[in-house]
Amino acid sequence: MNKAVILGTGSCLPKRAFTNVDLEQIVDTTDEWITSRTGIRNRHIAGENELNFQLASTAAKRALASAGVNPSELDLIIVATISPHMIMPSTACFVQAELGAVNAFAYDINAACAGFTYGLDMASNYIQNRPDMKILLIGAETLSARVNWEDRNTCVIFGDGAGAVVIGGSDDGRGIFGASMHADGRLWELLYMDSPKSLNPDLQQANWQGSFIQMNGRDIFKHAVRLMEEAVTTLMKKHSVTIDDVSLLIPHQANIRILNNLKDRLKIPDEKVFINLSKYGNTSAASIPIALDEANKQGRLVPGEIVLLCTFGGGLTWGSLLMRW
Repeated sequence: MNKAVILGTGSCLPKRAFTNVDLEQIVDTTDEWITSRTGIRNRHIAGENELNFQLASTAAKRALASAGVNPSELDLIIVATISPHMIMPSTACFVQAELGAVNAFAYDINAACAGFTYGLDMASNYIQNRPDMKILLIGAETLSARVNWEDRNTCVIFGDGAGAVVIGGSDDGRGIFGASMHADGRLWELLYMDSPKSLNPDLQQANWQGSFIQMNGRDIFKHAVRLMEEAVTTLMKKHSVTIDDVSLLIPHQANIRILNNLKDRLKIPDEKVFINLSKYGNTSAASIPIALDEANKQGRLVPGEIVLLCTFGGGLTWGSLLMRW
């Protein structure tokens, strides 16, 4: 049976590194406060000629080169993002034009930090129906344009960047063999970003504060750990996989306390968990593909071994995914 396999990976980080010491100059915080509460020491902030679609396109070109796939071979481009270049057209259409991928259809998805994992599940279903497809999946964010730089509880967490994978079909036993995606819209107020102010007076919200990220960190922490653990354990049980079978866990890089609690609950050793949060911060939909690319370049993704992804984001959205690399 054909399964969706990742043929190549790529990533792109903005040139400008923005440390906790830099943040001390603009908001009431300290390096110690940020590091102890989040595990983040640095993040990258987009600058000139680093628009969302430009970061996405660079990551995509690197993934295509890694896979040995020409843009003309692509059938589909999906971009997961909550900070698109424009509301319309999609960032995926800008990427398509940038790559010259004239044979691909293209669209964006918004599942917040869970967007890339949602996209992998979607790509897997496409491949099962059309094994000859070549799909480019990108997670790309310029969250620096969507945070309140006066709110130390959020502006210290998020960073910019993009990660990409090229996906194709394979019948050699490798590929995605399980996924579990979830959402609970009743809890949207725990983590959200409002739209731009409505130009229709009748649709304007009385409590509109701005189109930037707002978060209830305490409650997000509680839900994130519990729901990711449930998504992982339920999926592994369904596919008769134990934590000992997993070669590498790549979680969404949200917050070090969330990740440490998740590791403890899953009883997975540190050496089996890939964490790069300290270098890049929380890049939302881009965090897992950036981590995948780093792990790939470091030789930590071994053909035939099981890789586990898990994620959690606004919506609320969360999920887990199993693949044999």
